[in-house]
Amino acid sequence: MKIDLKEDGKRLIGVIAGGLLMALNLKTFVSAGGLLPGGANGLTVLVQRIALSYFNISIPFSLVNITINLIPIYIGFRYVGKKFTFFSLIMLLVTGFFTDYLQLGPITSDKLLISIFGGIMNAVAITLCLWVDATSGGTDFIAIYLSERKGVDTWNLIFYFNATILLVNGYLFGWDKALYSIIFQYVSTQTLSALYRNYQKLTFFIITDYPHEIAAGIHEVCHHGASILKAEGAYAHQEKSMVYSVISSMDARKVKMKIKEIDPKAFINTVHSKDIMGRFYMKPKD
Repeated sequence: MKIDLKEDGKRLIGVIAGGLLMALNLKTFVSAGGLLPGGANGLTVLVQRIALSYFNISIPFSLVNITINLIPIYIGFRYVGKKFTFFSLIMLLVTGFFTDYLQLGPITSDKLLISIFGGIMNAVAITLCLWVDATSGGTDFIAIYLSERKGVDTWNLIFYFNATILLVNGYLFGWDKALYSIIFQYVSTQTLSALYRNYQKLTFFIITDYPHEIAAGIHEVCHHGASILKAEGAYAHQEKSMVYSVISSMDARKVKMKIKEIDPKAFINTVHSKDIMGRFYMKPKD
């Protein structure tokens, strides 16, 4: 595991900020509304509530959360990436420490406001980690492993996991809390989708007189391949070439700049790609 003081310093600041924000959210919005986040944090909160309500035992958040994350952390170190997992583990430890020791009260008693702004804060905390190539742990490790190593669509698995803990929470502690938790998780998902676009794909259709140069330029910028197709203009009936490529939306701006550098007259059309099957290059976790 190679260390880069500048880059790793930025990553450390990012995961600490994300962990602190996650803890603030758990201590204020989540706690005040009796909400349930998704993933391992949600399961941790549920275990804490069951232990306190039914057995009168107060269990530290960090103890439950680390225990739940032991297997995902092993999967991360073994199969995903050691440095990626290391910084994700720091995120877990920071979240657990501040959740256990911060003394904060509710900001508002309005359940709808709690659900909306709690969901936004949850997404911002996760985004801070994703921006520095880390994660908030739990189901994320398993999802990355299954999707990148096994080619398994993990969306349904995560959905069923979150639905199960929501149903248990609703049955034990009231369906109103479960319903507000759904709002919380929906707002969090939509905010995360708006803030972090690395997993979103764009399809580029480029009409150009320099197809081979542009295909090489795309590969240079983001390591993605391209297909070159023959085309004909419907108006002037001139023969053209069309370059077809699918890239990550995070690389879109750099790819457009590269295309315009090669061919200022190139016509570029981009569309969102909902589903992709086959080989698609993803930068490996370090």
